[in-house]
Amino acid sequence: MDDILRLNAAALRVLAHPLRSRLLTQLRMNGPSTATDLANRLTTNTGATSYHLRKLESVGLVSDTGTGAGKRRVWRASTRGHEWTTSEFAGNADAQASLEWLSRHYMSQLGEWTEQWFQAQHGWPKEWRDALGYNDDSVLVTAEQAAALQNELYAVLRRYRDVGAGDPSARQVLISAVLVPAHPGYEAEPT
Repeated sequence: MDDILRLNAAALRVLAHPLRSRLLTQLRMNGPSTATDLANRLTTNTGATSYHLRKLESVGLVSDTGTGAGKRRVWRASTRGHEWTTSEFAGNADAQASLEWLSRHYMSQLGEWTEQWFQAQHGWPKEWRDALGYNDDSVLVTAEQAAALQNELYAVLRRYRDVGAGDPSARQVLISAVLVPAHPGYEAEPT
C-alpha cells in the first residue's frame, strides 16, 4: 500500500461525497471488504456502494485486491492517507467547494469519534484512559514555522504508524492534527 496520495482536483471532487468518504474511511480503518459488506455496514445498497467504489478507484483512492470470486470484488484502500495543498486549488471553484466540504466533513467526523470515545472511555482500562483524550495548546509562529511544525508532527506520526504491529494489546488510535488560527476573524496582511 502506498503511504500518502496527493489529491489533485479530480480526486478531491470524487472524494467530496458523503458515501465515498465513508467508504474510504471504512476501508482504511477496517481493511479490505466487498461492496456488499460495506453496504451492510453503512446501511446503504450494494449498487450505490459498487458505483461509488468504482468512482474512488478511478482516482486511485481504492483498488481491487484481485482476491474476490466471480462478481464479488474485494476492495482495499490504495493508500494509508491523502493530503493536499490548499493554494493549489486557487481559482478552481469546484475544487475549492470540494475542499471546503471535505474539511468540514472531517471535522464533523472527528467530533463524532471524540464523542463516542467520551461515552465509552469508562469501559477501557485505566492505562488507555490516561493515554488517550484531548489536549490543546497554541503556538506563536510565522507561516513558515507553522509549516515546519506540521512537518515535524507528521514525521512523529510516521515513526509510530506500525510500532504496535504484532502486539495483541495494541489498538488503532486516531490522531488529528489541526492547525487553525486562534483568531480566525483576523485578516492577515496581503501577500
